[in-house]
Order: sequence, then C-alpha cells, then structure tokens
Amino acid sequence: MSAVEKVPATMNAERLLVEAAQRDPSRFAELYENNFDRVYAFIARRVRDRDVAEDLTAEVFQQALANLQRFEWRGVPFAAWLLRMASNAIADRWQRSGRELPAEAAPEPTVDSGVERTAGLAKLVESLPDDQRAVMVGRFVDGRTVREIATELRRSEGAIKQLQFRALRTLRAQARSNRP
Repeated sequence: MSAVEKVPATMNAERLLVEAAQRDPSRFAELYENNFDRVYAFIARRVRDRDVAEDLTAEVFQQALANLQRFEWRGVPFAAWLLRMASNAIADRWQRSGRELPAEAAPEPTVDSGVERTAGLAKLVESLPDDQRAVMVGRFVDGRTVREIATELRRSEGAIKQLQFRALRTLRAQARSNRP
C-alpha cells in the first residue's frame, strides 16, 4: 500500500472508530489511547505545570466523552476536535485563575499573557474555513509537513501552501482588527 493510500485508510479507520464510540461509549478507550499523548503534550507545552496539565487533559477527555454524540466527521483528524477543546480548557482555566486572584495580585492589564494570546489565536483559527483550519492545525499544532497534509487532504502541495498563505493573511487581518 502506498503512502497516499495509507492516509485515507488511517482517516477512514479513525472515522469508523469514532462512529463505533458514538454507538458504544466503551469504545472511547481506544480513541483516548490514540490521542492522549498528543493532547497532554499540547497542554503541557502551554501551561508548564504538570499537575495543571494532567487536570486539563482529564477535563478534555471527560468533555470529549460527554459530547461525543455531537461530534461530526468533517474530514479532519479527531485530534483537531480534542485540541480545540484543550485550547478552550486552557483559556477557561486562565480566565478562572485570573478572576480568583485578589485585586492586588492581579497582573497589570498592560501585561500581555501568552495564554491569552494562545486562546485568542485558537478562537481566530476556529473561525477559518474548514480547509484552511485543517492546514493550520496540521502545520502548527501537529507539526506536519506540507507534503503530509497534501497527501491527507488529497491536494497538491501548492494548494496547501496557498491555503496556509490565505489562512495566515486572514488571521493577521483579524488579529489587527481585534487590537484595542
């Protein structure tokens, strides 16, 4: 089997696994096993506190299991859905911790937080068209090459580069318009 045939087969296998878990929640364990390391690493790189990363990872998978029936297959990896939840969980944790701080301990409003930027960027990426979002997640979250994404999405490498360019242009414009 060629590399081109393996990617759709892998995506199809993942889709079948998701559908099986939607019918029988006990099948979610395999999705958990397949995606735990990626979700944990994603969170751990952003929060840099092992206990918080573990808590947030557990929250993401609890939320995924609770909302699995609402998941719709759109041709992007299941991990993209989980990582979106992880981004939201990080942003929620940051907001909760910010509200819980006494006024004198709260950071200055002029201080720019990396977590806040990450959460804001995640929301902007979420607003992109599906194909542009898939490219951005693949390139910058999953760290895959243009060639790998092109194979997965069954597009040319030039098309993937164009989608990435358009997505970055859109994100830049949205980020500028959201500045105070």
